[in-house]
Amino acid sequence: MRPVSTIDQAISVQPDPSLTAALQRLRGRATLGDVVSATGMPEHEAETTLKGLLETFRGHLEVSDSGDLIYQFDPKLIARDREPFGVRFRRVAWSAFKTAFKVWTAVMLVVYFVVFVVLIIAAMAANRDDRGFGGRRGGLGLGDLFLLHWLLGGRGWDRGSLYYGHRHARRLPKDAQPPFYKKVFAFIFGPEEPRPTQVQKDRGLLRLIRARRGVLTTSELIEHTALPVDDAREEMGRLTGAYGGDPRVSGGGELVYAFPGLMKSAHGKVRAREPNPAWMRLEYPKKLTGNSGGANLGIGAMNGFNLVAGSVIGLGLGVETAVVGAGAADPLIFFGLGVVPVTYSSLFFAIPMLRSLGLRRQNRARMRRNVRRLLLGLVYGRSVGTVRWLSVADAIRHVQARLKDQQVSGKLVTDELGRLAAEFDADVEADDSGYRYRFPAIRETFVESELMRRSLRLENQKLGPIVYATSDTAVEASRRDTEAFDRELARAEVDLSRYLPSPGGVGYEEDFEVVMDARPAKSRVRQRRSGPRPPLRLR
Repeated sequence: MRPVSTIDQAISVQPDPSLTAALQRLRGRATLGDVVSATGMPEHEAETTLKGLLETFRGHLEVSDSGDLIYQFDPKLIARDREPFGVRFRRVAWSAFKTAFKVWTAVMLVVYFVVFVVLIIAAMAANRDDRGFGGRRGGLGLGDLFLLHWLLGGRGWDRGSLYYGHRHARRLPKDAQPPFYKKVFAFIFGPEEPRPTQVQKDRGLLRLIRARRGVLTTSELIEHTALPVDDAREEMGRLTGAYGGDPRVSGGGELVYAFPGLMKSAHGKVRAREPNPAWMRLEYPKKLTGNSGGANLGIGAMNGFNLVAGSVIGLGLGVETAVVGAGAADPLIFFGLGVVPVTYSSLFFAIPMLRSLGLRRQNRARMRRNVRRLLLGLVYGRSVGTVRWLSVADAIRHVQARLKDQQVSGKLVTDELGRLAAEFDADVEADDSGYRYRFPAIRETFVESELMRRSLRLENQKLGPIVYATSDTAVEASRRDTEAFDRELARAEVDLSRYLPSPGGVGYEEDFEVVMDARPAKSRVRQRRSGPRPPLRLR
């Protein structure tokens, strides 16, 4: 019979309505005993379900002074991927506007550019003899088709690929360059941003767990993600629920997360390369368009040409026709060649100008996160080994020396260092030069996690013999079953032999003698070691 795997068990676990109702009554904060008492669920089932809820709902684990684990959820049991309505509405509305404007761009920029070029050439030809220009009056010529191919084409470009900007595109092979229309869209809305899935983002964290021999603390997670402490606790809760984490309380009272399932491999001992820490993964400042200067110049010139041509040919000619003819302007000329292209071309320039305001705010936030990451590197470097003091002046010099190309103010560094001190409950001292900080709590968490690694030794786990395989024939399956039964029998004999002292002896003992036996413990132990107890003699 096929054994039930842990994956099957995890899939079969569904949130119990009685458990979620109990958590809501308990305002999202409960121990395992609280949940068992409120629902009547078996303890192991309640624990498994609670870990699963940590992946689904916003929550984390806490540990009390007595070493007990406390599950802390949002009282409303809010899903982790839930967005506020306002944020979701703005995102959907902006996405819809971008899609509609891109479609409009594909028609407006290219078609109107070609139309205006043709009209100008036709007007120039009308003022001359028909030499060499007669072929332009019937439609688009070969040169126009080449222009369309240049605008819409892309050498070897995958139509489903995203354009992350010129810095990324120039690293691509020459036969896989992005088409020009991608650069046009980037000019308006900025370069496309990669949006990895949660599973893809988790790969780096799983590598970290494996590199740390299956044991991780919140401080070690912050080392690689730069998350604030509260957010890091939430993330540890999600990882615990998603990847079979086992929260444990160390001897020093620290909450340590073990992931024994991640340390088992079909290829022997697990070896993983640790990902870079947070201070080795700073964020680039976001670019307004991501294009090269030449591409921006060409796109701006095309749209500027449409704007001027629409103003002169469409609006100007339409108004002039109305004045000369003493009647209403021709709608086709006034609106088709004037209002529509002028409106579009104005929006074409206005959207990037408005985006630049928000881009400054985003880049300030990125700089603040980079400062935090650099400070984390400095703080961890002075805390994991010998705990040393860190002055504000040292922190400012450290950050400014590594962000030379950006104007980092001392106040920003001081504020971020103060936030780190509050998050990690740092020691603070004041001297003549200002404040200085020390972070002993970081070292304590690293020490406790290392002691837990040495205690669990999850890296030494080995897979047992194969007991089932879908490729087995009937004879091979029967042989595996027989071998598995023999192993279980041998294991039972080894494990149970110590619970069967002197199986060949005979003795008598009444129940009350067990209670009334007042001999010292040492004498009882000595007697058990020397041999079976003599039978009871009746008087």
